[in-house]
Amino acid sequence: MKKLISKKKPAYEITEKLSAYLTRHGRNIKIPIYYDDLLRFQGVVSIYDKDGKDTLWVSAYYSESERDEIEVSLKRMYNILHADGSDVVLPYLSIDSIDYCTFGNTKPFRVKVRNILNDNYLFLYIKKADASRIYGLELEHLLSPNHINFLVHGNTVIEEHISGIPGDDFINKNLDDCSDRDKKEIAKEFVKFNERCFVRLLGDMRSYNYVMVLTHDFDRIQYRIRAIDFDQQSYEGNIKVYMPQFLKENNKLVKMTLSSLKESSILQYKLEERSLLAKRAVSEKKRLKGLINCMKADQISSLDKINQLKDHLFDLTGDVNFKKSLNMGDILHSALDFIIRNYKNENPYIIK
Repeated sequence: MKKLISKKKPAYEITEKLSAYLTRHGRNIKIPIYYDDLLRFQGVVSIYDKDGKDTLWVSAYYSESERDEIEVSLKRMYNILHADGSDVVLPYLSIDSIDYCTFGNTKPFRVKVRNILNDNYLFLYIKKADASRIYGLELEHLLSPNHINFLVHGNTVIEEHISGIPGDDFINKNLDDCSDRDKKEIAKEFVKFNERCFVRLLGDMRSYNYVMVLTHDFDRIQYRIRAIDFDQQSYEGNIKVYMPQFLKENNKLVKMTLSSLKESSILQYKLEERSLLAKRAVSEKKRLKGLINCMKADQISSLDKINQLKDHLFDLTGDVNFKKSLNMGDILHSALDFIIRNYKNENPYIIK
């Protein structure tokens, strides 16, 4: 079987136009520490999980002369992301660990920040800025049911941790023990997640690139799948990359969905998710237009991939706007316009 996903995706610089958009919407803010500052570690120690398996994360340690300065800057960074940026709470924060990821495109740092008064802690991630990821994060914020908290400055992006059970862990360790009712709920969410990723062109949602979020609600558990990796936003040419159902790491979830839901139910949930996407796109029309205009002026994929994707989407929909697309921004605009038009045309209660 032909490989769906490119072995190595290049990182794309943030353009002046995208930077201006981020500034306009409070994402581009001066920060006290940058990604390159954290690369000055003196050594690392491998981190293993509870089963003794290498996590591919390492714990970084710094020279005594730099450690204090780095920790204070990280505390300030945490406070900018979560509060008003003042130094009032700094004495009550502790940097428990700084971990470095040895794989992936952005090679992130994961910082554990603990409140020493009550022992509660949160993680934040510091990564190399990549325009693809920035587009992905912002589109997730605008078009999904999830709020995304991140900041950008220069070559650095700071992200809030997205809590949940890693998808691969949930599939391998929890899925079989779920009740039939829960499996139907999970199947419903997977159908909606699959549709959401496809319409907004978020690729590579293999099971380790999303988390399962469980919420207890009266006599049941609600399940939501949340993407945690946005590097493959509008990059690949193969249409299947944007559908989690075609990625082999999700095969077990796909089989469970097909056995738990009728075909009519799957169609119903797809239509529901498209309607929700259309509503969000309409309500965020001005901001979304500004973001897509940045994408249209940007080069975040190769010409071969652009042509391949627009041909696939034209064959699927018959919408000539895909054929006319010149770049990934055009393609995404056409995809969102397609579902908005269908939503308005098929909904008799819309005031036109």
